[in-house]
Amino acid sequence: MFLSEAPKGASFTVSKVTLGKEVGKRLADMGFTAGAEGAVVRVGFFRGPLQIRIRGYDILIRRFEAAGIEVEPVGDWSAIRDAARLFVRRTSGAGSRRTRRE
Repeated sequence: MFLSEAPKGASFTVSKVTLGKEVGKRLADMGFTAGAEGAVVRVGFFRGPLQIRIRGYDILIRRFEAAGIEVEPVGDWSAIRDAARLFVRRTSGAGSRRTRRE
């Protein structure tokens, strides 16, 4: 499984970084090494960047960079995805829109 597939709030353990050259080296320097534990703090709209908390600090990485990091899920990611879908259903729709009062 790759980090780009992780939902918001998911915890993970890094298996390996499959990116080569400069990008892979920089990610390794930032803490993405085998065995490192982290969590997804936020995900950007429209498949934008991810905010990752790893080794005590936060990093924003592009989605294509996250697609080059193999991870093992910690816990049950399906429960996190289901909760996110439920939240979106409850907060979206005509009843949730605010109207401007003048």
